[in-house]
This record gives sequence, C-alpha cells and structure tokens, in this order.
Amino acid sequence: MPKKIANKPSCATLLKVLADETRLAVLQQLMKQPKHVAEINASLGIEQTLLSHHLKTLRDAGLVVAERDGKAVLYSLAPEVEDVRPGKAINLGCCLVSFK
Repeated sequence: MPKKIANKPSCATLLKVLADETRLAVLQQLMKQPKHVAEINASLGIEQTLLSHHLKTLRDAGLVVAERDGKAVLYSLAPEVEDVRPGKAINLGCCLVSFK
C-alpha cells in the first residue's frame, strides 16, 4: 500500500478549494505565466483583501507558490501542479482539471 505524503491535501479538499470561481480565475491566469499580486488584482477587479484571502487558500492547498520580487510578490503554479495542456488543463495528481 503506497504511503500518503504528509500534509498533502486530499482530492476532495483540492476540489473544494477550486469550487470558488475567483480561485479558478486566479489559477487560470497563473497557468499562462507567473503574475504579481497587482496584476492579478487588476484583471479580476476585486478587493485586495479578498484576493489575499483566495491566494492564501490556494497556497495552503499547495496549488500556488509565492516568491518575493522586491517589494512585490510573484505567484506561480506550484511545481506539483502539472500544466498538461498549457492554459487549458492541469493535473492535480488526483484528477485532471480542464478549462474551456
């Protein structure tokens, strides 16, 4: 029986995280290329505090990673999230998520 990786979210948890349209929109943007918080915020047009909440949820689920870039923060897909069809689908390890 394969060992479960500690702290790796279950498929159900990942799908719950992605059940939010804003988080899906953020993920779709990051599938194209890494982006700074200000770029994501400008394209989505939501409150910065709400965006921060969604980014934290995505980080906690291991779907995105944040990197300091001077005074800004650059977000990208986590290395564990495989962009199997660039801009169209990602492999979460437990399932494939496709975007129209």
